[in-house]
Amino acid sequence: MAKSPGLPRRGCLSPDGILREIQINLLECKVCFETFGCQQRERRPQNLSCGHVLCLECVAALTHPLLRKLECPFCRQLCSVDGTSHCQVLSDLQELLLSQSPPSSAPSRGTRGSLLSSTGPARAALHLHAAFGGWGTLVNPTGIAVLGSKRTIVVVHDGEKRVVVFNLQGRRLHSFGRKGTDTGDVCYPVDVAVTTSGYVVVTDAGDKAVKVFTSRGTHLLTVGKSFKLPWGVDTDTCGHILVSDVQAGTLSQVKVDFRRGAVLEHQTVISDLQCPKSVACCHGNGNVAVMEHPTTTEKYQYRQLRVYTQDFRLLHRIDSFGLTLLSAARLNMSGVAFDDDGDVVVTDSDQGMIFSLGKLKNEGPVLAPLVGHHLIRPVGLVLRSNTLIALDGGDHTVKIYSTDSISHVNKPQTERGGDEQNVN
Repeated sequence: MAKSPGLPRRGCLSPDGILREIQINLLECKVCFETFGCQQRERRPQNLSCGHVLCLECVAALTHPLLRKLECPFCRQLCSVDGTSHCQVLSDLQELLLSQSPPSSAPSRGTRGSLLSSTGPARAALHLHAAFGGWGTLVNPTGIAVLGSKRTIVVVHDGEKRVVVFNLQGRRLHSFGRKGTDTGDVCYPVDVAVTTSGYVVVTDAGDKAVKVFTSRGTHLLTVGKSFKLPWGVDTDTCGHILVSDVQAGTLSQVKVDFRRGAVLEHQTVISDLQCPKSVACCHGNGNVAVMEHPTTTEKYQYRQLRVYTQDFRLLHRIDSFGLTLLSAARLNMSGVAFDDDGDVVVTDSDQGMIFSLGKLKNEGPVLAPLVGHHLIRPVGLVLRSNTLIALDGGDHTVKIYSTDSISHVNKPQTERGGDEQNVN
């Protein structure tokens, strides 16, 4: 179930911080990301019978033309369009804030740590450049990857076809991996990676296997039997597949002859992990990062991050408690990735933010927030050049952040749209 939009739970905020949170989380439609407004009729905030608020245009777009009902994209409750009403409270709040200060004066949560290349600005801000997907197009997405030089985006989700390929403008190009347990089907996808030669690798927790497809969706190979519960997946600098197993507590390296569709070698390279999930490999220096989700009896569920060299020697280890000592905020790491400079970047699905930890040298992490604007529950992350691509499980969207200050936010598509171009 999607997380309902609202003000996140944080520590003490400054007045500017409170204003920023109100503008981001209350005065914006969480389906199309447009700011509510009474001057434009289609942007007027509308109360659904379940209590959630959408703009009038999104209510119209999601409503069945004959039944005159829509499914709330946040709580899935069926609501009658005739039962919607104008949300006067949000309109009054917006008018009050606008009368006190211009919207542009509110600071952004997303600031650059070390994401950009050394030739870029010293501390350039990352802006939401595009957003696409939405309930119907993506259903509870869990993994994201970028497909080679074509710069297309691959997402795994809980739809009828489990793997969806988009271009950078958000147009769905094709999809594959039907829901099921037959050869070539995907039962329960968790994560996805793409090799340098363009093969798509999916971890299937339902079949307890790793499945390899061509970029056009032809099933090539299934690697099973040796996994207890495969979860995170990435490829290393040699093109080998790295897979975490949350039940076995291991990280495996699988060497594959993709042209013949054959496994050449399958070995456990790390065996002392605690519920490892997210896996990332830096294609610059070959370092490998693994995010562990240890099970504890304490009230605070901590996370542990380990970074290894290319030959799997432990380089650095840090947990959520250690990061809390560096910052007033309680950072609860969930996912991990590397930027082009080799800096470690982590997501925090509880706070809806993305942080850079730097290169994790001997002096320890250098915690810097990268993105928090428009995010609800980031579950996947890809970094390319001056671009950050986040998969948001909160509202089932892909969000692209860049240094370009001009936003091109697309309206989330639904399955009713006929924009799919099947290139299988």
